[in-house]
Amino acid sequence: MNKIFPVYTLKNECSDCYKCVRHCFVKAIKIEQGHASVISDKCITCGACVLNCPSKAKRVRNDIEKVKNILMPKNGVKPDVYVSLAPSFSGVFSNMPKEKLIAILKKLGFKGVSETAIGAQAVSIKTAEMLCRTSSCGQNGAEEEQKLYISSACPVVVDFIRMYHPEFAKNITPVASPALTHAKILKEKFGEDIKVVFIGPCIAKKNEADRNPDLISAALTFDELKYWLNEEYINTEKIRYEGEHFVPEDAYEGSLYPIEGGMNDTIKKCLRNYDYDEVRDIQFLTASSLETIDRVLKGFDENTLQNKIFIEALSCAAGCVGGPGISDKKAGLDIMSRIINYTKFRPEIPKEPETVVNMQYQASPAPDKKFSVEELRKALKRIGKNSIEDELNCGGCGYSSCREMGYALLRNEAEPSQCASYMRQIAHRKADALLRCMPSAMVMVDKDLKVAEANNSFIKMFMPDMYDVYSQNPDMLKGAAIDKIVDFDFIFKTALGDYSDIHKEHYPVNDRLYDITAFTIEKDELVGAIIVDVTRSQVNREKIAQKAHEVITKNISIVQNIACLLGEHMVETELLLSSIAQDYDKDTSENDEDEKPENKDGGI
Repeated sequence: MNKIFPVYTLKNECSDCYKCVRHCFVKAIKIEQGHASVISDKCITCGACVLNCPSKAKRVRNDIEKVKNILMPKNGVKPDVYVSLAPSFSGVFSNMPKEKLIAILKKLGFKGVSETAIGAQAVSIKTAEMLCRTSSCGQNGAEEEQKLYISSACPVVVDFIRMYHPEFAKNITPVASPALTHAKILKEKFGEDIKVVFIGPCIAKKNEADRNPDLISAALTFDELKYWLNEEYINTEKIRYEGEHFVPEDAYEGSLYPIEGGMNDTIKKCLRNYDYDEVRDIQFLTASSLETIDRVLKGFDENTLQNKIFIEALSCAAGCVGGPGISDKKAGLDIMSRIINYTKFRPEIPKEPETVVNMQYQASPAPDKKFSVEELRKALKRIGKNSIEDELNCGGCGYSSCREMGYALLRNEAEPSQCASYMRQIAHRKADALLRCMPSAMVMVDKDLKVAEANNSFIKMFMPDMYDVYSQNPDMLKGAAIDKIVDFDFIFKTALGDYSDIHKEHYPVNDRLYDITAFTIEKDELVGAIIVDVTRSQVNREKIAQKAHEVITKNISIVQNIACLLGEHMVETELLLSSIAQDYDKDTSENDEDEKPENKDGGI
């Protein structure tokens, strides 16, 4: 996650939908382990990935803390910080008077609030002056007239041309954007030590501020401003705003800049200061969206032009009112109408701008390594594209063609898993292999009780006579009525309506026994069944039980015999022991009589 760059990814929130790749016109997205990240060296911060990310994983760098730090007193002295407020504010904050918005911004700590449209007016005056010059000096020293001019107002377009159409970088009007020009105006009015914070609908202004910190200290989107107001618990209903106003003055025709064609309209008004002969051959075009600009410039040769052409180039469709940080749910037409109603026009426009910031835009081609045809062929093989016929160009991966995906693979910006058709082929092959090798029979049945899929074991089990034919044409069984093949089609009917697994043990069919498990694959659409022939195992089980019964019976008989024998032996032993005991007692008595003493008196 690169939080230094204005756009970054929360990887834990990123799912493998590739929608950001699909909507990024310059493909500044890298897919790694299924997660998308922004390639800052290629990104032009148009915000398309932010707007189109379904899981909100693409985020815009939050600069609120940076602005708070700018507003903090330094050495006990509170700095003078001014807001450069983008002209689209009149459509976005149309539910409150502009004086109230100014008071709210001052409550946040700003010294004053000014309209960026003042800088836009100066840019229009300077551009009109450039268009009316008859010629310019070429690099070889010869006089050559420039015919093509491209506006520098949109920082996204400026980067897009510098990086992806570098041959036209020289045609960007050599004047800074309205925001930078406005910052310069404010510094000249209120002192070079002041700080300027831009607030508007544009993410790319963060890049512009990062590159020109001497003019703009930070840039916030309208989204960030609303978040900040909620964070500060400012009760906007109780804000007093009597007497508040823009500094140094209100803007005029420059307020049209955020809508498509607005810049051209202001330049045309500035051209009223010139003779008709100087301006009659100038043509004005508007190109909104990167796709349109790319189509206009691709393959174009400036030498074919007969007239001067000025292109008002905007990256967002319909203009800045379609910016990624606009933070408004109103209809675009409603916002544009409010901007037009807000705009005031001066009866006379100065012929020369009071302040201007000259700026040359140098070509800076985006990194684009070249690869050979053989390298591309190998890359395409990685996603199963072995021939032109295999190249579906479905766009599921986020790229417009399989070859574009192949080049992304070579740049390590994509993964084979992005190709849906390739992954489907792999999954299908794996499923086929598993089904083919399963020892159990498998069949899938659709809602009309027609066979959708079956494996070899199913054919062997229920249609053995057709197995050789099936081996030659595996699709022959598809569409066959299941009740013509098996006698338990009611199980599939029940599974289609019940959605729960159904298990039948030892289900008899003819002279066979089957274990059948039916299950739902797609509700109301597709069910499957695994069938196992358990006839042999059941017979074996019965034989084992019979043998066991015979053994048990025999063992009982033996035990009984042993018991009888033991009983008889015990009786004989008891009689013998009794006889011995009696004989012993008799002998003892006789011995006692013989040993008695005789008395002389005849007594004992």
